[in-house]
Parts: sequence; structure tokens; C-alpha cells
Amino acid sequence: MLTPAFDLSQDPDFLTVAIRVPYARVSEFDVYFEGVDFKFYAKPYFLRLTLPGRIVENGNEQGSYDADKGIFTIRLPKETPGQHFEGLNMLTALLAPRKSRTAKPLVEEIGASEVSEEGVEDDDDEFDWEIEQSPYEEVPESALNPNCRYGFGNLRSGVFQRLQDELSDVIDIKDPDFTSAAERRQKRLAAELAKFDPDHYLADFMEDEAVKQVLEYNPWWTDLYSEMMTSLEKGQEEENFAALVSFSEEEKYQLRKFVNKSYLLDKRAHCQVYYSLIDILLAYCYETRVTEGERNVESAWNIRKLSPTLCWFETWTNVHEILVSFGRRVLCYPLYRHFKLVMKAYRDTIKILQLGKGAVLKCLLDIHKIFQENDPAYILNDLYISDYCVWIQKAKSKKLAALAESLKKASLTKAQLGLELEELEAAAFLVQEEETTSKAGVHSTSRQQTPASSSETSGSEESESSASPETEESESEQEEPGGGESETEHSLFGPFVEESSMALLLNDGGMCRSTTFLGSDDGRGQPLASPRASRASGPLIQELGEQLETSVQISEPKDSAAGQQGSVLERESRKTPED
Repeated sequence: MLTPAFDLSQDPDFLTVAIRVPYARVSEFDVYFEGVDFKFYAKPYFLRLTLPGRIVENGNEQGSYDADKGIFTIRLPKETPGQHFEGLNMLTALLAPRKSRTAKPLVEEIGASEVSEEGVEDDDDEFDWEIEQSPYEEVPESALNPNCRYGFGNLRSGVFQRLQDELSDVIDIKDPDFTSAAERRQKRLAAELAKFDPDHYLADFMEDEAVKQVLEYNPWWTDLYSEMMTSLEKGQEEENFAALVSFSEEEKYQLRKFVNKSYLLDKRAHCQVYYSLIDILLAYCYETRVTEGERNVESAWNIRKLSPTLCWFETWTNVHEILVSFGRRVLCYPLYRHFKLVMKAYRDTIKILQLGKGAVLKCLLDIHKIFQENDPAYILNDLYISDYCVWIQKAKSKKLAALAESLKKASLTKAQLGLELEELEAAAFLVQEEETTSKAGVHSTSRQQTPASSSETSGSEESESSASPETEESESEQEEPGGGESETEHSLFGPFVEESSMALLLNDGGMCRSTTFLGSDDGRGQPLASPRASRASGPLIQELGEQLETSVQISEPKDSAAGQQGSVLERESRKTPED
């Protein structure tokens, strides 16, 4: 916490406290006062005073804030009107915490018996948890380096000398008040080279499905730009394009809160303002595209990290070096690191500038809102964005159009980024080609092996099919379990049922009935046994013998089944019912 510069004054009824808190987050501050205690907090400042007289909260207290000077003025009513508070100029004494009075003895006994540490703590005074404060010391301008300036138009200096510890997460540069522009650039380039990850880049380059989805997104300025180009084709005047951009009620409220001011900028500072505007818009376009317009907790980080103006207080001399710096940071820091995103943000920035200062102001208001809701990025609003929001409203439209044309004429290649991207891509393609070739070789080898195995299989099948009938019969005889068993027992109770045969039975009326037989190895078949047949097999056979005149049996032996079936069918076809 920083102790701000403050001053106290009084009149018969009020005590006035003026607190200077430049670059504080004034949207969120706290004031507490009761009796002789006064406390004020506005990040990163904290002030605690022990007053020489008592004040009271009765509804007459007042407060105001001067945005130009960064001063809070608070008027507090005295508990006793007309009382004079002495020592208001003794600032060190006012900062000291109020100490409690105790009857602690002035003489300490030495060499007494040992006392436990817990007993000592019980006898001690209450621990003072209040932080220590030191009076604010103004840094003279002579102590600052005139070449170490930053902020809008390089008009600021000395801001981070005391805020460095509090705001170290906002910027990448250390001690900006004592680092020249040349040193900043040198350190920035070294930090980018150290941060660049070839594996991350190649992963996004070779597997770019997510990047393609981001590239297809159309932000809000795309339709406006198409509408503007259509109007230009119809011959409408450019003065009418300002009506294309409209502001929401929230954006109008933001505009009303800004303080109207004028900026005295020389030619060099004026160029810096326009160049830094390109840099900030490039980062904003990237953020809008990758989040598809849906802000998240990383939005403030993305914008300030991709903009060297915001995180390194970089200064520029031409448009091309802005594009190179932006391209390097896109490939080093965010989640999606692809060169196509760099070029897409580049084209989006051109469209915004061509739409005019209304579109630029809308982007700046969105950035201001993102930073204001992020702690501690809000200080970048005080250094850059708030001034840009006021300045752009008075900027000349012709200069913005000329800036867009200058950006449009600029070009950017991968080789200019200095990250050896083309060499990395060539190596990646070479590895991919080798993997493809090796896979193709494996597939061709497997295809060559497949016909050989099939030929071997067909040869074995031919050898098996060309085996002699004697061999088959011998094999079948060897496979029969229990060689001494009868054929009927084998066909009825054997473990394998190989074939089935049909017996055609012709009755007196010429009708045909069929019954199923189990085939045996020697071509003879037996009818399937049934429970009824097992109980009265004799009478059933006698009855069948009396009724049937002709019984024809067709079986399918392994060796001569086809010939026997053909001969039997031929004989039966020549028979007549009279036979």
C-alpha cells in the first residue's frame, strides 16, 4: 500500500482533508471516520490519520474528486463546532498509530526466574496490527530522465517510481522511469525470443481446426464495412458514413464521464499518438476475434500483452515496425499462435480506420470498459485509453483515412518476424513426408505378403481336394470311435451326425411320404429313431411291410452318392402306379 500526499485545513465547523491519489482506481474507494480516526482507501493508496480532535458523521459531510489533478477533497463536520484542531501541519504525528495507555512498570526485573513464553504473551500489550506509514515525498523533475517518458503522447513520467511494486503485473518493463526507449526495445525483443515456443507454433500450424473457426468469425465492424463499401459503389458521400456507427446507452454514459480537455502535442508526439493507436487496435481486433466477441477474464491480459505500447511503453517511427512487433507477440504469448490471425487482425484494423473515428471510439470505449473491470489494468486507462477516448473525438477524419491508407500499403511476411518460421515449417513438412513414406512402405509390404499367403492357401486346398478316395476312406475309418460297433448303433448314437438322407415311401394311392435318415460313412442310411418306435419297433415294421408296395431309399454316401441318386431317380421315373 502507498501513502498518498495529503493536506489538512479547517474552518470553525469543518475539517477538510485533501488527498492526492493520481492513477488510483477512483471508481472504488472507501472512507471511514469516527472520533479521532480517519481512514481512506483507493487502490493502491491507503491513508490512516489520528486527528487532534473529534469528528462526527451527521449527514453534513461532503466529498468531491478533481480528475485533472487526481485529488479527493473530503469535508468532515467537527463534533464540537468552533473547536480549533492544533497540529494539523504535523503530518508525521498524524500518520502515527494511536497507542494505548498502560500501567506498564518503568523498571524491568533482570535475572528473574524463567517464565514460559505463553505467560509473557499474556502480560504483553495488545499486538499492533496496523501497517506503518511514511510521509509522501515528491520526486523532483530534475531527478527523472527526460528520455524515459510514456503514456498518451509521451506526456507522463515518474508514475511508476512508487507504483512499480503495486502494478508489476500490468507492464513487462521494469523501472520505466529510468529506462530509455532504446533499452525498452532491446529488452522487449530479448523477452519475445525467450518466450517463443516452436512446439506451440507448429502445433497450431499443423492442426489449425480451431484457428479456422476463429478466422470465420465476423465481428461487429464487418457488416458496417460491407455496408460502407456498398454505399461507395452507389456514389454516396463519405460524410454520411458517420451515421453507420451507433452507441449504446452504456457507451453514452461512459462518454459523459470523461473530462473534456485539450492536448498540446508537437509533431513528433502527434505521430506517436497515431502509431500507438494502430498498435492498440491490432491487439483489440485479435482479442475480439479469438473470443468471438464474448469477453472473459483473459481479455484485459490479451490486449495489453499483445500491445507493446501498453506493456512496454514502446515508441514507433513507422507502420511496418508496428506490424512486426504485433506479429511476434501473437506468435509468442496468447493461446492461438498462427500467422493467419496476425494478418486477419491487420485487415480488421484497416476496416475500423476506414469506417472513421466513430468506429475507433467504439473500440476504445470497449477497451476502457475491459480495463476498468480488471485489477490492476485500470491504470492503463489513466495512462492511455481515457485520453484516447477524448482525443479521438476531435481528431481529423482525413488523417485517420490517411493512416488507414498507410497501413494498407504496408506488408508483412513470416521472414520479417525474425523467428525462423519458414525453416520450422519446412522441417515439420519434411518429418510429415517421411512418416507418410514409411507408412506407405509398410502398407505395400503387407500387400505383397497377402498374395503369397493366398497362393499357399489355394495350393493346400488343391492338394487336399486332389486326395484319393482311398485316403479319405482310410481317414474316415481311423476317425470312427469304437470300431467293433454296428453301423446302426454308430448312426444312431455316434457323436457326429455327418449327413442326412431321405427315404421316399409310395403308398397305394401313389402318394409319397418322406422320412429322414441319418447317413453313415458307407452310404447306407438308417431312419431316425423315435420314442414310439423304440417301444414297438416290431409291429410298426410289420405294418409298414404290409402297406407299402415299393420302398425307395436315397442316400448320400461320400464316394458314390451322386451316381446312386441319379440311377434311383431314373428308375423311379420309368415306373408307373400300376407297377
